[in-house]
Amino acid sequence: MNIPNILTSLRLVLIPVFVLIYLFPVDWRFIVSALIFMLAGFTDWLDGYLARKWNQSTPFGAFMDPVADKLMVVVALVLLVHSYGSLFITLTSAIIISREIVISALREWMAELGKRTSVAVSFIGKFKTMAQMGSITLLLADDPSQQGLFSLFGHISMFIAAALTIWSMFVYLRAAWPELKTTK
Repeated sequence: MNIPNILTSLRLVLIPVFVLIYLFPVDWRFIVSALIFMLAGFTDWLDGYLARKWNQSTPFGAFMDPVADKLMVVVALVLLVHSYGSLFITLTSAIIISREIVISALREWMAELGKRTSVAVSFIGKFKTMAQMGSITLLLADDPSQQGLFSLFGHISMFIAAALTIWSMFVYLRAAWPELKTTK
């Protein structure tokens, strides 16, 4: 265990804490759960930065880092779908979750072919992640029954995140297309 792996593990531990606080019937639950989500996002960036800087990449980190990220995002989206109960949040969340499943499967399959680097994280993927994390944070921070300013900006950025999600999925699928269309 090294510090980057501890940070990844912390994200996993934060998930049930995040859920409990978000569902706890107190006024401050929304802002605190948004702060926990932001902390998880920061530890995602920090563990990757430290692993590269200190040359502490491990198989555990390579496997668990994306798993922890996806779990936190999916759990947050499920909570938002439940809380907002809107078609917009449901559709954009379904788009984001579906893309994550497709790209995870694509990366695994390409890795089996020895071509993982052709579907490595791209700039558009990183930009998609920033928009996604920002939109989720904004939507978490606002009381869904009030839908104030955070919610408004959260909805706008969720639309942007969903559009970038679709775009980035096509970028990855296009990169993998030569392998996808081959017959053996």
